[in-house]
Amino acid sequence: MNMSSSVPSRTASESSRVPFGKALQRFISANVLNPLSDIKGGSNRLAILSQLRQSQWRTRHELLKEQRSRLADAIAYAGTHSKYYRDLFAREAFDCRSFTLEQFSRLPLLDKSVVRNQIDALIVDGVRKESLIEAKTGGSTGHSLAVYSDEPWQQRRGADAMRADEWSGWRLGMQKGAVWGNPPQPESAFARFKDRWLYCLDLYLDTMNITPQSMDAFVAEWRKRDIDVLFGHAHSLFILADYLRGRGDHGMRPVGIIATSMMLLRNEREVIEEVFGCPVTNRYGCEEVALIACECEQHQGMHLNVEHLYIEFLNEQQQPARPGEMAEIVVTDLYNRVMPLIRYRVGDTGVYSDRSCPCGRGMPMLEEVVGRMADFLKRRDGSRVSGVSLVERTLTAIPGLAQMQLVQTALDHIELNLVRGPGYTDRSTQQLIGELKEVFGEDLRVDVNFLEQIPRETSGKYRFAKCLV
Repeated sequence: MNMSSSVPSRTASESSRVPFGKALQRFISANVLNPLSDIKGGSNRLAILSQLRQSQWRTRHELLKEQRSRLADAIAYAGTHSKYYRDLFAREAFDCRSFTLEQFSRLPLLDKSVVRNQIDALIVDGVRKESLIEAKTGGSTGHSLAVYSDEPWQQRRGADAMRADEWSGWRLGMQKGAVWGNPPQPESAFARFKDRWLYCLDLYLDTMNITPQSMDAFVAEWRKRDIDVLFGHAHSLFILADYLRGRGDHGMRPVGIIATSMMLLRNEREVIEEVFGCPVTNRYGCEEVALIACECEQHQGMHLNVEHLYIEFLNEQQQPARPGEMAEIVVTDLYNRVMPLIRYRVGDTGVYSDRSCPCGRGMPMLEEVVGRMADFLKRRDGSRVSGVSLVERTLTAIPGLAQMQLVQTALDHIELNLVRGPGYTDRSTQQLIGELKEVFGEDLRVDVNFLEQIPRETSGKYRFAKCLV
């Protein structure tokens, strides 16, 4: 079966019903402005996207063989040009030009603290930080982390994201609306023009200011511009959908919805899809290495971005985990030459699968992201509990819960932050406390705080669970 076409029939049929003015804008953006922008800026973004559209249909064997070749190139480059890796490889007696995957798997993992403290040594010889593109992430712990890249890496990052966007139904030139924290503010008319016509993304609902008034204004502008695709933090998309459901507004019908940056809970996915009438495409990545995995149109797990990354799933003994086993996710960037990240601990846990997706793409599968390492709560016996999974279980089982957050301050103490919805009663509180004591022990102390909304992080994201122990 030939599956090389990247345009689903659904989108093609819809395009025939698009108003002329909107169709013209799409055409100009996709076929004139974007190609001209790449030519003027010397960018390979669209060329890389074209390659990725083809490579996704290669067999798994072909993809992994090419991935190993790129890994060898990345390791050899890092061992030659980065002081940090020259010193590390010398200490480990690791030959960066002739190694096996078994030898590679014995290299120490790269922690965020090392990245934070060894930036100058990680950056390759002869390159000044000031000449590079800086990105900062607060991560789940609130400690700022700076990573650096160059323009070729940014082009690849953009192409990776565009291919994943296409799996949601988006096509170049379609208008996007974003539910995002601290949205960029164009400083000039030219910048606003680029956002509107080149990137087709200048409508934001700021997650730092989600109120009925801001959501009403966002939806009104969405209707005016006829937004095609909605993109944003998973939980913030749910808040918007739940608000619209509450007022009986099911009139917004985007081509696709892309959820990213945080866990997408099952019940939240159901609400989003009910309100907007289309599937949610769940995406997973981080600022340091960009896109790690994304759902395709089948929505049966996420495809791992093996063309860009070498991804390991490790158990608690830092050995390769079995398929279906919860494991730490460790990533090596195959393309960031200016600041190599080798065996980098992104801080997440996930479940790897050895099955194939019905879509026919060859990339291996990520069954699910279980949560942030920092969001695992602790029992007295040293075992860990996924805070996100605990929140998900209770949200679906106990009536009247709109939002909740678990904050563990001690092994025997949890702060339970709650936003009550219709149907919440005192019995709901007792059920929640009972669920927590069943998991952590009868001597657990639970303080319940009723809030108007769960506080957001500085990025605008929500954290369902925090372990401060």
